[in-house]
Amino acid sequence: MAVQVLIPTPLQKFTNDEAMVSLEAGSVDELLQAMEARFPGILARLCDDGGKLRRFLNVYVNSEDIRFLNHQATSLADGDEVSIVPAVAGG
Repeated sequence: MAVQVLIPTPLQKFTNDEAMVSLEAGSVDELLQAMEARFPGILARLCDDGGKLRRFLNVYVNSEDIRFLNHQATSLADGDEVSIVPAVAGG
């Protein structure tokens, strides 16, 4: 199942400057592994040593926050759009 992944600007240096990539994955966890296979080293930027998404990253599947779905076990279907959004803080 091919899904489209929107890559934020700070991470594009790890994706050969690609802002959108198409990958095969049936879940967010599988997607993370597929990203690492295609772009070695990116997983360390996305996940902590335990394999969990870093706290400062928000991931959306078709505009739905995966924290309100099944987190990294969230299923993906052909044509889904996954957005990786770095958290923004400030005052």
